[in-house]
Amino acid sequence: MTIKRWTLAVVCIATAMLMMDIAVVNTALSRIAEDLHANLNGLQWVVDAYTLALAATVLTAGSLADRFGRRRVFSIGLTIFTIASAACAASSGITELNIYRAVQGIGAAVMFAVSLALLANAFPEAKERGGALAAYGATIGASFAIGPLVGGALTSALDWQWIFLINVPLGIACIWITWAKVTESKDPRAPRVDWPGQATLAPALFLLVLALLRGNTEGWGSTVIVAELVAAAALLIAFVVVEARVRQPMLPLGAFRNPSFTGAQIAAFGISASFFASYFYVTLYLQQVLGLSPIEAGLSYMPMTLVVFFVSAATSQLGERISARTMVSAGLALVGAGMALIVLAKGHSSWTVLLPGELLAGIGTGLFNPAVSAVALGSLPETQSGLAAGVNDTARQAGITVGVAALGALIPAAGKLGHISPDAFVNGMHHAFIAGSALALVAAIASAFLIRPTRHGIALEGELAMEGAGA
Repeated sequence: MTIKRWTLAVVCIATAMLMMDIAVVNTALSRIAEDLHANLNGLQWVVDAYTLALAATVLTAGSLADRFGRRRVFSIGLTIFTIASAACAASSGITELNIYRAVQGIGAAVMFAVSLALLANAFPEAKERGGALAAYGATIGASFAIGPLVGGALTSALDWQWIFLINVPLGIACIWITWAKVTESKDPRAPRVDWPGQATLAPALFLLVLALLRGNTEGWGSTVIVAELVAAAALLIAFVVVEARVRQPMLPLGAFRNPSFTGAQIAAFGISASFFASYFYVTLYLQQVLGLSPIEAGLSYMPMTLVVFFVSAATSQLGERISARTMVSAGLALVGAGMALIVLAKGHSSWTVLLPGELLAGIGTGLFNPAVSAVALGSLPETQSGLAAGVNDTARQAGITVGVAALGALIPAAGKLGHISPDAFVNGMHHAFIAGSALALVAAIASAFLIRPTRHGIALEGELAMEGAGA
């Protein structure tokens, strides 16, 4: 294979691993809870410790890659991810598992931040890049959707530890391919690492998620929850102030003067905080309410998985006739409509009641993923591809992190896990999916107004990159 093909292959494999590790745990949650004696809060952290660490460090990872070399930093991320995966499998308690999940999330942040930059360097021509981004988008959508099936199969056939052990041989193979086949690239004008920005963003996200996860248990008006929310807001404000004043910010606020760049971030956050975050609760519904086994719960996602994969793969042809703006906004609208249909699920329904909503949302996700990646990359100059990818990945992962916590806050704590009332869980799930549907539709409207139309499908117009350079 050519260097381009090797680069695309290793980026897609690495991205599949890190995305799958968000979703793969879902169908193993009941088994993890049983084996490690975990409650619901501990299980939520299995997802959120990973995505929180990813969201909090991905921007720094992107700037490090631009400065020190994307291939080198990508390899470091792969190494951290692989070692942490083995440590997760060896965990003997839920706290230990969540600590290693956070370390795994740091490795995933590096991989995620650099992946789009590697593709941008390997595929400089707009038409070739469109095809590469279609494959990348298909990988994101399909791996996230197939994760529950993989998790269910491994948990049923072996045990929950194997959802992490499978990453070890794949990680080693990716490290070898990266060093042997991928070309090194960097930004000669890359900024220094913004440590003050990192020091305010990470604790802000942590406190926000902590408050959302504990709100039902502690009481939303309790001193501790109010204090955590106030502190999170203060730190987020401090982060914005730091980024406005620091000489070389990790998040140049001027980039948001470009409406397409801003629209891409709102869209990425919107789909992640709504649809991607909902997997956690749909899987609990399938297993805890309907009584499906891990493998049966995973198989129920297969129709949607196939839809996401084939629609994403088709966007390289669709992109020649349909603008990125249309694909992003229409994709989000379909996701919102699909989530609204899931409200049809009842305490004693068949799993097939989820199919219409899942298929509709799957079509939307397939349209959305490649197009939003193209908008994110094309909104800034090519030399800032690491920054563009990092910001977009931060929006994605912060969306999942906040979404899991926020949607869970709408489900009564007594109706979630273990000795649950099916009616209580389903009623709370309905509220969560209505809120998720509304969020996706708001993001669809915002992206339709903000993202500029394009002439050549998902390849952005040159003036957008020039505008980003001047931002």
